Amino acid sequence: QVQLVESGGGLVQAGGSLRLSCVASGVTFNRYTMGWFRQTPGKEREFVAVINWSGGTTFYEDSVKGRFTISRDNVKNTVILQMNSLKPADTSVYYCAAALLPSSGRDPGSYDYWGQGTQVTVSS
Repeated sequence: QVQLVESGGGLVQAGGSLRLSCVASGVTFNRYTMGWFRQTPGKEREFVAVINWSGGTTFYEDSVKGRFTISRDNVKNTVILQMNSLKPADTSVYYCAAALLPSSGRDPGSYDYWGQGTQVTVSS
């Protein structure tokens, strides 16, 4: 049984930082591209960041470039999203996802497995 479990969300003031973690089980983790997405009520799920199987390639949504960093530890089956200089616009539920053969790392439809999400709230 595949499980992706996110943690690290919470309430933070604008300008602060949070570190999201996602631990995977039931998959051969180092074969999967891992992504972070976010979704607010009434809106579609939005791409945030993606990292390839080795960690050697990353891409970010434009609004988070220079503030967020995605990384992975293939020994611990973990993907991390370090979020700095947070803004109220970053408030959302954040999801990690795993894709074996993604056609596009930015497309939610390319992902095979999803976590349950973790709430991030940034106050002004």
